[in-house]
Amino acid sequence: MVERPTLQPEQLEVSILGERSLASPLKRSPRSGEGVSSYVPDDMRVLYEPRFRVGEAIDLLAFERAGAREEIYFDPANTKAAIVTCGGLCPGINNVIRSLVMELSLNYGVQQILGIRFGYQGFHPQEACDPIKLTPERVESIHHQGGTILGSSRGHQNPRETVDQLVDRQIDILFCIGGDGTQRGAHEISLEIAQRQLPIAVVGIPKTIDNDIKFCFRSFGFFSAVAEAEKVIDRAHVEAKGARHGVGLVKFMGREAGFIAAAATLASGEADFALIPEVPFELEGPTGLLSSLKRRLESREHAVVVVAEGAGQHLLSGCREEFDASGNRKLRDIGVFLKQRITEHFRAQQFPMNVKYFDPSYHIRSVAANTADSVLCEQFARAAVHAGMAGKTDLLIGLWHNHLIHVPLAVSTGMKKRLSPEGQLWTSVLAQTGQEKWKQD
Repeated sequence: MVERPTLQPEQLEVSILGERSLASPLKRSPRSGEGVSSYVPDDMRVLYEPRFRVGEAIDLLAFERAGAREEIYFDPANTKAAIVTCGGLCPGINNVIRSLVMELSLNYGVQQILGIRFGYQGFHPQEACDPIKLTPERVESIHHQGGTILGSSRGHQNPRETVDQLVDRQIDILFCIGGDGTQRGAHEISLEIAQRQLPIAVVGIPKTIDNDIKFCFRSFGFFSAVAEAEKVIDRAHVEAKGARHGVGLVKFMGREAGFIAAAATLASGEADFALIPEVPFELEGPTGLLSSLKRRLESREHAVVVVAEGAGQHLLSGCREEFDASGNRKLRDIGVFLKQRITEHFRAQQFPMNVKYFDPSYHIRSVAANTADSVLCEQFARAAVHAGMAGKTDLLIGLWHNHLIHVPLAVSTGMKKRLSPEGQLWTSVLAQTGQEKWKQD
C-alpha cells in the first residue's frame, strides 16, 4: 500500500477564482459514451489509495481529477497568459512550453502568450529581460531541442514584486514549470494574489529529473534522464572489463531521492552496486562497500558502482554546511570521495585495481525528451491549460495511478518524494545486483 499522508480531505480541495459562466470553446461531449472526448465534472475524484483488502473500509481520501471543464472562467479573447521556467534544466521543458502555447492558442483561442525570461528573475524590475511573445509559429519545432528557450534561474524572488509585474503586464494566468523550489515560489505568488483579491490563476507543472515531487508518480524528463544514464552505466561496464580488477564508478543526480540511480541500474543490468540517499551504506567492515567490492573483484575481476549524489553524505560530515540560491544544502562530492577511498583502500592492501570515474550529471539533464516523456509533457501541459482557463489556481498538475490530478500547492511543496527501501523498485535493484542490504535510517 502507498503510505497514507496525514491529510484531511478538505486539504485536497482546489482553490478557484470565482464562478465559471462561459462555455468552453472545446468541442467535447458533456457525457461519456458518445464517441468523442468528454468534459471532466468538478466532482470527479481519483482515490489516493485505490487498493484495498476485502472486508476493509475504503479510504476516500482523493484528488480532484484534471481535465477540460464544460464551463470556463476566463474569456479566451481577452485572456493573457505567461509561462516561466525555473531551476535546473530537464528534458522536455520545451515540449511543455510548446504544448501550452498550442493548447492555449489553437484550441482555446488565447492570442496573448508571454514567455518570461530566465525564471522568476524575469519578474524582477531591475534584472528582468523583456518577455518573448510566444506564438504557434515560434514554438513549432522547439520540442526537438533540449533545455528551455526561455532560460532559467534559481533563487527566491519577492512575491510582491512578481505580482506587481503580473498586474502591470495584465497577465491572467501564470504557468510555472519547475521543481519543488519553483512550486514553493508559485504558492507564495498565489498567496499574494489571494491577499490582494486579484483574478489571476497560478498553475504549476512538475519538472525534475530526480522524480522527487510529492503526489506525482512520475515527473517529465525522468525517463529521458534514465535512458541516458543507462548508456553511461553500459560504458562504465566496458571500461571496467577492459582492465583486470577494473572498477567503473558512476555518479548521477539525486540529492534526496535515488530514483535515477535505481532505475538506470535496472535498465542497464550491468551495475553491481547502487548507492542511494534513502539507504545509508557502510564503507568499512566485513559487510561494508570496500569489502564487498573486493569480493566482487575477486570473483568476477571487474565491477560497476552507481551512486546518487546525495548518497553517503554521512561519510563526509565535519564541514560547515552551505546552501545554494534556492536554499538547497550544498552536497559534498560523494563520487570523488569514493574514487579516492576505493583507490587508497586497495593500494594499502597491495591489491592491483583501476577506477574509471564518470560524472554525466549535466549531460543527462540537457538532452531532448524521448518518446515517453514527450507524451507526458503533452498531457501535463494540456491539463494545466484546462485548469487555468477554468479559473483554478494555486495548484500543481500531478500524475496519480495513471490519472492526471489537481494537487493544491500548499500540500505538494516543501516535502520531497523519496524512494521506498521496502518498495518494488529498490527490491528489484537488490535482487539484480546482489549487494549488501544496508539498513535504512
